[in-house]
Amino acid sequence: MLRLLQLELQKLLLNKTSKVLIFISFVLPFLVILLSSIKINVFGFFTLELGELGVFNFPIIWHLTTFFASQFKFFFAIVVVSMIGNEYSNKTLKQNLIDGLSKKEFILSKFYTIIFFSLVSTILIGLISLCIGLFYSSYNEFGIIIQEMNFLLGYFVKLVGFFSLCLFLGMLVKRSAFALAFLFVLYIFEWLVFWGAYEAFGSTDSAFKLKNFLPLESMYKLIDQPFQRIAMTKFPDKAELAYDYAVHWHEIVIVLGWTALFIFLSYRLLKKRDL
Repeated sequence: MLRLLQLELQKLLLNKTSKVLIFISFVLPFLVILLSSIKINVFGFFTLELGELGVFNFPIIWHLTTFFASQFKFFFAIVVVSMIGNEYSNKTLKQNLIDGLSKKEFILSKFYTIIFFSLVSTILIGLISLCIGLFYSSYNEFGIIIQEMNFLLGYFVKLVGFFSLCLFLGMLVKRSAFALAFLFVLYIFEWLVFWGAYEAFGSTDSAFKLKNFLPLESMYKLIDQPFQRIAMTKFPDKAELAYDYAVHWHEIVIVLGWTALFIFLSYRLLKKRDL
């Protein structure tokens, strides 16, 4: 495992574009979260400090930071599809196989890299959330601090699932731009399935339940938007604001199922493909 991971990391670090995108994908979300946690003077008219609004209190901070950090996953998605595109364009894939690397090990090297970067991102988000929470939160009891740390697990699974999908699309079309375009096509397809289900069942609830099993939607549902939850804390008497924002085990299982399928299909594509 370490040998395969080291081989892949060496390839990425030798590519200037990959290094820049990896840097952006890691630094940008942390920079945004850090900036949002300090006082910002808006054109001299007023001072904005989100910490005073209670959004960095435990346990809600785990929900807030993981949701926002996950919005920047597209940058590393470019790295993932480029890993495959560059293998074909530079003919390094064929050379790796000639040098003794099996097709299974080739796919595993990509998957281990996805897990590695997803894990590093999760650890960093966890540390920065903990530091900001300890500084701003009104609640410092240990039980409250760790109460919703399962959002970190949801964040990790979400990244691994999404990047595994990107890996599969990269293997499918071999070109980075086309692979990213397929993400948009998949997004449109999932909404078409939703409207088809709505026409069939006559219920938006049933249509959404079906859509929640599809790849992109199931990954999104792991960490729902936190804005409604923040509004709930400000207006506790508004019952209509209540919604289920928790990370559920069945949602994690669905995404893990898609992840396993995407890795398996990537391997099958490579195994059957004439290089």
